[in-house]
Order: sequence, then C-alpha cells, then structure tokens
Amino acid sequence: MKNSHVLLLSMSLPTPPPEAIFFGGLPFGAIEAIKAAYGVLVQILDPPRDGFNLTLKLNLSKLPPDEEHRHALLVKIASVREVVLGAPLRVILKQLASRTVAPNMDRLVAIVHRPNESFFLVPQVGKVTVVFPMRFKDSIDIVLATSFLQEFVEARRTAGLNNVPSCLWSSSPPLELKGAPGEALLANAGFVTFVIFPRHVEGKKLDRTVWSLSTFHAYVSYHVKCSEGFMHTRMRRRVESLIQALDRAKPELENSKKTVQSRSFKRLSLNDARTNSKS
Repeated sequence: MKNSHVLLLSMSLPTPPPEAIFFGGLPFGAIEAIKAAYGVLVQILDPPRDGFNLTLKLNLSKLPPDEEHRHALLVKIASVREVVLGAPLRVILKQLASRTVAPNMDRLVAIVHRPNESFFLVPQVGKVTVVFPMRFKDSIDIVLATSFLQEFVEARRTAGLNNVPSCLWSSSPPLELKGAPGEALLANAGFVTFVIFPRHVEGKKLDRTVWSLSTFHAYVSYHVKCSEGFMHTRMRRRVESLIQALDRAKPELENSKKTVQSRSFKRLSLNDARTNSKS
C-alpha cells in the first residue's frame, strides 16, 4: 500500500469437515479473539480479499515502543492462524474456568485444525474432554506416531507430572465420540484423549493450554519426523561402519596373488624320440 506503516495480511483457513461449523467463513469466536489479541493494531476488513477467509489491516505505527512488548506482539501476529482456529477452544475453556457451560453449546463440538480434519471437545461444568483422532498418510509415520503416543501416555504417569491433564490413548474411538460422523472416527494412529480441569486454565495458564491443544497434531508430527530422521542417520552410520569393517577384512592384493611356476619345453628331433621310445 502507499502508506509504509500499513500492511494487509490475508489468511486462508483449512477446509472444514462437515462436522465443523464456520460462521461467515470463520470459526465461532474468531472475531472476538482477534480483537482481544491485537486491539487497535488490527482492523478486520469485510469482505476479505478473494480466495481468503480473513483479511487484516495492520497499522504498524501503533506497535508499542518497548522492544520486548513489540516483539511479543509481532510473534502473536505471526501466530494469527492459531488465534483464529483456536478461538472456539478458548471460548469453551474460559467457560470451564468459570465452571459454566453455555446453554446453546452442543454436547460434542468439532474444531477444525487440518484440511477436512477436526478434533472434538465435550464441554461439561467441571471438565472439558478433548479427543484427537490421529491420522497420518505415510505408513512409517503411522508406526512411529502410534509408538510415540503410547510412550506419551506412559510418561504422564511419572511422579513429576501429577498436575498435568490426564492423557489416554486407544486404538478405537472413545465413548465421548458417540454420535460423531463415521468419517471423523477413521484414525490410523488411534485416538488421544485429554481431560482439562479448571486448574489447568486459571489465569495465564489459559493461553498456554489453548496453544498446546491447538498445535498438538503439529507437535506429534514434528517429533515423528525427527525420530524418522534420527533413525535414518543411525542406519547410515551403521552401514558406513560395516563397510569399513569389510574393507579391513579384505586381504592384501599382493599376498593374495598366487605365483605361477613357469615351464620350459625342449624341441626333440625324430632320432631323439626313437631313442627315448626304445629306452
């Protein structure tokens, strides 16, 4: 734009599955979440630019002068996707902190986080159950993710993690997903369930809980890819060490050559041949 302090930021969200409901192309609570996160720095343009779900007008001249606050706000602007997609989750967890449930809230709430994929919330007065159907395309990723998630649940049982949300993994859909569409229950890496209590969303814990749940699938995918890369590195090093061992086991070429004895032949005359035959 002509004004160097003004920036347009447009964002396209993942295609929502049938069970996830968008209002005006955005999850419910997204407009309020944007206003709360960015304040006067951001103006929401309606309608958004063609091909996008959301267009924001950023006035960079209104950034705070303090370097630390400026950096924190820029990081939050870079995380606008999580702010928008995590808006319904924030609304429900805020209600959990006050131990209330909206009367018009569905028993099972679907929140989109990947194209045509969603995770589910079961809001109650004293707790919120969060269920992630875990899906991966690559067969190796499926095996690694399943192993990682099972160890993830075991790690939750250690003594130092008594206050974190309880975590369960199952290969079949949990009972909380009763009534969900059949396609939403297809998960080749199982289902992960977290139970969030009011103590997990008190004060500043709310932002961290919303972020951790909104990015959980990305967190698992990151560690699966890191594990795969680590295994490939170990395998390459092992192959190199075996090749070196085979090279050391080869005998020297000079010692392996067999000496060939040379033979000389004497031409015999016809008389010599007769003499030898008589003898």
